[in-house]
Amino acid sequence: MHETELHDLSDDADYAASQLQGSVSMERSDSVKTTSSAEPEGAELVYLKDNVTIHPSQFASERISGRLKLIKQGLSLLLTWIPYKGHNTNARLSEKDRNLYTIKGISFSDVRSIRRHTPTLGWQYIIVVMSSGLAYPPLYFYSGGVKEFLATIKQHIFIVRSADDANVFLVNDFENPLQRTLSSLELPRAVVANGLSASTSVSASHPAEKQPIDDGSVSGDIASLSLYNGRPRPKVHDPARDLSIQVLEKFSLVTRFARETTSQLLRESLNNGYGANERRDNSLHHQDYSCKPSPDPEKAPEEVPVVPDPLEFDKLSLVWGKPRQSPLGSEEWATFLDSEGRVIDSKALKKRIFYGGVEHRLRREVWAFLLGYHAFDSTCAEREYRRSMKKLEYETIKHQWQSISAEQAKRFTKFRERKGLIDKDVVRTDRSLSFYEGDDNPNVNLLRDILLTYSFYNFDLGYCQGMSDLLSPILYVTEDESESFWCFVAVMERLGPNFNRDQNGMHSQLFALCKLVELLDRPLHNYFKQNDCLNYFFCFRWVLIQFKREFEYEKVMRLWEVFWTHHLSEHLHLYVCVAILKRYRNKIMGEQMDFDTLLKFINELSGYIDLDAILRDAEALCICAGENGAACIPPGTPPSLPVETSLLFPQQDDVL
Repeated sequence: MHETELHDLSDDADYAASQLQGSVSMERSDSVKTTSSAEPEGAELVYLKDNVTIHPSQFASERISGRLKLIKQGLSLLLTWIPYKGHNTNARLSEKDRNLYTIKGISFSDVRSIRRHTPTLGWQYIIVVMSSGLAYPPLYFYSGGVKEFLATIKQHIFIVRSADDANVFLVNDFENPLQRTLSSLELPRAVVANGLSASTSVSASHPAEKQPIDDGSVSGDIASLSLYNGRPRPKVHDPARDLSIQVLEKFSLVTRFARETTSQLLRESLNNGYGANERRDNSLHHQDYSCKPSPDPEKAPEEVPVVPDPLEFDKLSLVWGKPRQSPLGSEEWATFLDSEGRVIDSKALKKRIFYGGVEHRLRREVWAFLLGYHAFDSTCAEREYRRSMKKLEYETIKHQWQSISAEQAKRFTKFRERKGLIDKDVVRTDRSLSFYEGDDNPNVNLLRDILLTYSFYNFDLGYCQGMSDLLSPILYVTEDESESFWCFVAVMERLGPNFNRDQNGMHSQLFALCKLVELLDRPLHNYFKQNDCLNYFFCFRWVLIQFKREFEYEKVMRLWEVFWTHHLSEHLHLYVCVAILKRYRNKIMGEQMDFDTLLKFINELSGYIDLDAILRDAEALCICAGENGAACIPPGTPPSLPVETSLLFPQQDDVL
């Protein structure tokens, strides 16, 4: 059964260009059983497909087409995707940007699964999920070929269709109990393709440590045992226990291990020239320092000098970052309203909230304005009437799932799946708060009912893990089921793309974050570039659920109401990301953190970030970046309202 997916479709010009570009590839065989001179000696090219495309954002002009290959080297099967050079019509993305998405080579011994998506309208695409639980960007097959791609893989390695999802193909998933036991032991080269020894494989691999899905932990998914220089690294504990592989597998990550293990085999270069890493130290002159990972991962790295921050960040925040004010109180709130309850000056109100937030007792009333549930120019009477009408509308939607009988539910797979996922998530959401703690808590039941109702209101998006984190503070503030639902709808109108199956919303934001860091802190950008961290996956949780796990509950609510004002920028959350990274740049660069260490460090910052200082820094950065900063963020990037795509094209590829 294939789900309908109506996103990431092109316009006429893009589609025509892709077909013209793909016509060259149609003259080739998809499965090339020959040794190519472009491949290393002893390597056999078994599959080649041109016009396979990555979508960094929802805009057709930013799509990156390239060539997909499967290469057999001894007993190993390798996958590469290299973007085209010279004849790409993309004007928005530079060659350097395109190279961020290059897949230099991954061994299928490190692959957990391949997820195939077949939308009713649009192109088929695949997502390659690594044993670590992380994944590469979706690869779109503009001129077909997914069936042949999977068939070729099946000829060389053991691959089976998942019993739980017909669109998921498990790699090296042995039914043999002995092989399963060897896999669970995480022995290097013990899990083999087609029962053969993989001792001659280009890279050693550890199968992913299996963890129960119920616990929501991503520590095993992120880095159960990632190899670095042939040694296992400690597991990374991630407090985001509710974000499962179902979310994480949709985002791209090109790990250092995947790049390094095939660097000698695959000769095609990024041509980016990873330059020497520049560092900051106030007591030293401006210098360049070659920053390389410690040869012994078990040994703590020595700190190295760091070049000065080009923006002189501390001084910058004092100049532009205004001091935080006390929260908006009842008496001051009354001065913003006229005799009938209209907000007199919405711009001034937003600015006031931006610098001080709102007292908790006023949040229910003020948040309704910030989120668009009430119009700023509405009267008290009009708002009361709207509440009653929206409550009736909510009850109508809620009745749709409440009226489903047990017999109907047996024949309604999607409803059962979403309900089961919501039931598991709500009992793990903010249970340390008195508002949600205890057995049979009615507020937990309300959380469940609202999320189920939303899955029927927005059936295309449905429910994804992480949504309960966004709803929880809203219900806590409003203490009203209907109002919470409609405020949550308003939030999801802007953050919904974060949860799209192909994760274009997340790709767009993290790409913009990369460009902002490059603009505002070039040495830090160069450091991330040198250490294969330009995909910014370590900021994934920050962006996905708007820093919900990084601050205390009260501070999270204050941060969100600042975001919702859209004062200075509707993408202030990206400047907050930059501000945090700049605050800790000396430690990150001085200790020469690689990706795994950086991810662990970022996760452990939870609860230790000074919110007021970071907001001042983010304000200063936003003002400093100005129009150049705005140009780094593609239109339609969440939390902007998404840009609609009007032209749809049917999928012509066959289903395996």
